Amino acid sequence: MKDFFVEDAARFDNATVTTYFVLTSMQVRDKKQGGQYLALMVSDKTGSLEARMWDDVTEAIATCDEGCYVKVQGDISRYQGRFQITLKKLRLAAESEVDPKDFQPSTKFDVEQMWGELRGYVSAFKNLELQRLVFAFLDDEQIGPAFKAAPAAKRLHHAWLGGLLEHVLTLVRVCLGTAPFYPEVDADLLVTGAILHDIGKIRELSWGSSFSYTLEGQMIGHISIAQGMLREKVRELAPFPEKLRVLVEHMILSHHGKYEFGSPKLPMTPEAILLSALDDLEAKMQAMRNEFAAAVASGKSSGEVTDWVRSMDRPLLNTQGYLKDE
Repeated sequence: MKDFFVEDAARFDNATVTTYFVLTSMQVRDKKQGGQYLALMVSDKTGSLEARMWDDVTEAIATCDEGCYVKVQGDISRYQGRFQITLKKLRLAAESEVDPKDFQPSTKFDVEQMWGELRGYVSAFKNLELQRLVFAFLDDEQIGPAFKAAPAAKRLHHAWLGGLLEHVLTLVRVCLGTAPFYPEVDADLLVTGAILHDIGKIRELSWGSSFSYTLEGQMIGHISIAQGMLREKVRELAPFPEKLRVLVEHMILSHHGKYEFGSPKLPMTPEAILLSALDDLEAKMQAMRNEFAAAVASGKSSGEVTDWVRSMDRPLLNTQGYLKDE
């Protein structure tokens, strides 16, 4: 069974390890001096490592594919400030050798407690039509369980089992805490948007041995998927107020905030503008936590600036770690 995790890399710098991973990606590349090598990404529940395999390439390709569990032996080292593993051996792992829980990160919070809290907020709605709409999603035999299990993203924020529910619940809390400062905002409508804005991710993403995009997710994307899901539910609930349908659909279509971020529409209502801003904030704060943890795992002090974070176009500094180190 697995006894080395990605988060342990700093303790095994320049050491040889034998362990198990999920093979997240595998590319065959040409060596400058002739021949081929493998550029891989291997993962477990604590993170991912870039890997290189210089020999036995043909055998590895024939026995392993992306999404497979593999047993590897390799050397841990740093390259351009990040840990990687240079593989000497790689083979397909037998089912009896692995525990799937070692490979998929999951929320640290109790899923059923989060689910109960979310349902409690919906039960408190004054607008019974919006309450009816949201419960139609949460009580759906297929949507409900997927909502509890799905990650919120493949890589950036809340990329773990239960991550979608965790992200949505945190966003709902932030919405409820913020809405009283803006009297032009309808709180029930805002929370409806918060709960449903990413509902399309249950069909955009797949979560098995690793997180990936479904064909529907690649071809259509979660925003358009969510729009279709909303219209299906509205038809099931008919008659349903057309004005509410338009407002909820607008929040789904505009929640990324800008055209260049994938929004088909820009936010045009108080609720859509606030939802977009708070959703972006909540995602960024979690992404920051991920970067701080990754920096420490790579051997940095908690008070050092992180490496360049491509998703934010900047390095980051953990204020608490910085002050503590001082």
